[in-house]
Amino acid sequence: MSNAPVKIIMGSRSDWPIMKLATQALEELGVAFETAVVSAHRTPGRLYDFCKNAEDTGIQVIIAGAGGSAHLAGMAAAMTWIPVIAVPIPSRYLKGMDSLMSMVQMPKGVAVATQAIGEAGAFNSGLLASQMLAISDEALRTRLKAWRQKQTDNVAEEVE
Repeated sequence: MSNAPVKIIMGSRSDWPIMKLATQALEELGVAFETAVVSAHRTPGRLYDFCKNAEDTGIQVIIAGAGGSAHLAGMAAAMTWIPVIAVPIPSRYLKGMDSLMSMVQMPKGVAVATQAIGEAGAFNSGLLASQMLAISDEALRTRLKAWRQKQTDNVAEEVE
């Protein structure tokens, strides 16, 4: 069994420059994670095996980033009960709107927590995964509350 409760999957290695921002929030909060390339279209067998075995490997939250038709998050959500957070990757022609629409327009009964397109969405996916885990992890909850307070404290009250 893995010690990493979060698995970050992406449709291709080219998604990594965006998806690595998900790791920033996880690292800041001390949440273990693993990463993998799992394409819904080019490696469907790998996706099937990943989803089939996810629960047995200790994964508690899946973060899935993909661009274009972006079926990765939805397919993962269809094949496992584990929460899936989707990150739309900006695409060359439609700037990620195609990815966003594919991820957010899920059929009733297949839930995906879709984030913003690109960097903000990737970072927030790591933050949201941490918040999900903090529900049942008091130490992580304490770290998360301190992280949020530090974020608040870093906002200036006055313009200089």
